[in-house]
Amino acid sequence: MKKYSIILFLSLLLTNGNLFGQTAENRIIKVDYKKEAGKLNTMFKECIGAGRANEGLRADWQQQLALVKKECDFKYIRFHGLLSDDMAVYREDNKGNPEYNYQYVDVLFDYIVSLKMKPFVELGFMPNALASGKETIFWWKGNVTPPKDYKKWEDLIKNLTTHFKERYGDEEVKTWYFEVWNEPNLSPGFWTGTQAEYFKLYDYAARGVKAVNPAYKVGGPATAGAGWVPETIDFCVKNNVPLDFISTHTYGVNQGYLDEFGTSGTVLSPDINSVNGDVSNSRKQITNSAKPNLELHYTEWSSSYTPADPIHDSYHSAAYILQKLKQVGNDANSMSYWVFTDIFEEPGPRFTPFHGGFGLLNTQGIKKPAYFSYYLMNKLGETELQNSDKASWTSKNAKGDVQVLLWDFTNTHPGDKVWNQTYYVQDLPSKEKVKVKVEVDGMQKGKYLLEIYKVGYKSNDVYADYLAMNKPSQLTRQQVNSLKEKNNGAPIATEKITIDGKGTFSREFKINENDVFFLNLIKQ
Repeated sequence: MKKYSIILFLSLLLTNGNLFGQTAENRIIKVDYKKEAGKLNTMFKECIGAGRANEGLRADWQQQLALVKKECDFKYIRFHGLLSDDMAVYREDNKGNPEYNYQYVDVLFDYIVSLKMKPFVELGFMPNALASGKETIFWWKGNVTPPKDYKKWEDLIKNLTTHFKERYGDEEVKTWYFEVWNEPNLSPGFWTGTQAEYFKLYDYAARGVKAVNPAYKVGGPATAGAGWVPETIDFCVKNNVPLDFISTHTYGVNQGYLDEFGTSGTVLSPDINSVNGDVSNSRKQITNSAKPNLELHYTEWSSSYTPADPIHDSYHSAAYILQKLKQVGNDANSMSYWVFTDIFEEPGPRFTPFHGGFGLLNTQGIKKPAYFSYYLMNKLGETELQNSDKASWTSKNAKGDVQVLLWDFTNTHPGDKVWNQTYYVQDLPSKEKVKVKVEVDGMQKGKYLLEIYKVGYKSNDVYADYLAMNKPSQLTRQQVNSLKEKNNGAPIATEKITIDGKGTFSREFKINENDVFFLNLIKQ
């Protein structure tokens, strides 16, 4: 009985303007089925991040990747630590001769390719036998020092690339990206050398890749905070070093860069152009350079750079992700969200099921609100419709279906005096925002199935459910199953509708702060 009364209430809510009150300013999303904006730009699902290569050997990691591939359709995956010692890639014999081994790499890359995904190959960190020092980063001890011998570094990259060519074929590897290192501008941190030493590392690695096939794509500098872009291009132009793309990173918080444990405190940036401002600036730097046509890949981005930030678990993340990707527009070739899963051990294995981890999925594979941003974007049709509303996408597909993805992003964070770590762990009810009218003209006459999806406060909001359980430090099997069932992304309402000869679909409903709605009109 309860289920039906909810559906009845929803249908009333969605159809009856009198339920809303007239205080809020109306918002209208008005589009025409016949007025196309062109092919939908799918840069949002070109690439997704993961923690480190060795985690990709785990069964649960692989199962989760298969799920996000199926439901979100990411094309590439990028991770740290491909060359770290836990992947057993490199050692030297007692005479100092290199020995190469790709057994672990093959298990991981074979699996990725089997999912019809491609690696965005981050070349790092330094194998201990090749390293000039002992400085490491993270619980899993990635060596961040320059090579003791740059020729041996080049030979390793050349040997590895040759192995990829032999195993996967030239045509496949031509579609991959080879990115040299990670965040070398964070020193100490990810690189103990200077900028000049990074450029030397890049130069030798790029030559190693290109020696196997000049058509293979190599780039960098994979910097934190959108750094070193003009400098990298200048270095490569002046020294005739290959450079096929620029990669860099940005996060939506104000201060700091590296904080595995979330102890220095983060604050969601109040700047409405956080994230997209960096992307736009990088694109301008490329356009104004001697290589104006370089691809731009943001190989890490998120609301926050620490895997101990509860905004990652919060329902606010869903609307945030959509808002930022919409604002980026065509400035980036890819925006790789960091990361797809909380199976992520930079600070070591985590002790609670929700701890502010970067993942779209938690360790047990429970879908967070952020997951549904990508799940719903992947339901958009291949043709975008002309649309002046800045917080929505409208599209259609070849079958005659129409899709409308809309959201409200409201930064409710109280400001610098309060950390994300204390704000987003609370129960944060959303306030009513506006009435939204969706109108689609020029539709084909006939019968449609309308599906309505929602993400927001207590709707596909697993952290609210976890709070209601009193935040158990461990979840039973039954608790995991019940959280998955409640947060499965199913439509909140479905109904059969008929579009008459006028060809207009019109619907009005209320939206709260940080709500996400998706309307799917499926032609019958």
